[in-house]
Amino acid sequence: MASRYLVFLFLLLSFTTLLISVVAEHDFVRSIDRKLLGLKKEKLSHFRFYWHDIVSGHNPTSIPVVPPPVNSTTAFGLLNMIDNPLTMGPKMSSKMVGRAQGFYASASQSEIGLLMAMNFAFIEGKYNGSTITVLGRNPVFNKVREMPVIGGSGLFRFARGYVEARTHWFAPNSGDAIVEYNVYVMHY
Repeated sequence: MASRYLVFLFLLLSFTTLLISVVAEHDFVRSIDRKLLGLKKEKLSHFRFYWHDIVSGHNPTSIPVVPPPVNSTTAFGLLNMIDNPLTMGPKMSSKMVGRAQGFYASASQSEIGLLMAMNFAFIEGKYNGSTITVLGRNPVFNKVREMPVIGGSGLFRFARGYVEARTHWFAPNSGDAIVEYNVYVMHY
């Protein structure tokens, strides 16, 4: 009789432990209805603007934080922090719609290839205060470079998509550049 009682007690404790672990897992993650977060129908938007990388002059918007080694032909190891203007047209006098904030680093030993990590922080219209986050590889001498959109904030929560970058103008003497960005982003 005592052995039956011990077996029953063991099974009861095992079941209780299993039940507690299932409840604990449920507390860690749960499904929610996206409407509770205000997420309606997903849409695809296309943004086009110009990214001004100003490394020269008295007020640069891109500064080297880590210089490349002297003997590197590709500037491998360079790290620049950026707070670059985003404008509607290629001229700096065009209407500013936001800023590209983040960094780029020379990540290739065989070509000029950058790792780009930046937020497009918008200041215009209904997108004011929202950001689109880009993280990807940018082989700068390719005519068109494609990088992924990995997220965003504000109106771009749960964003995904890609950007296409095309050099509009580059000054080899100063290093200044203007790049046209076309952003294709899925968002709510």
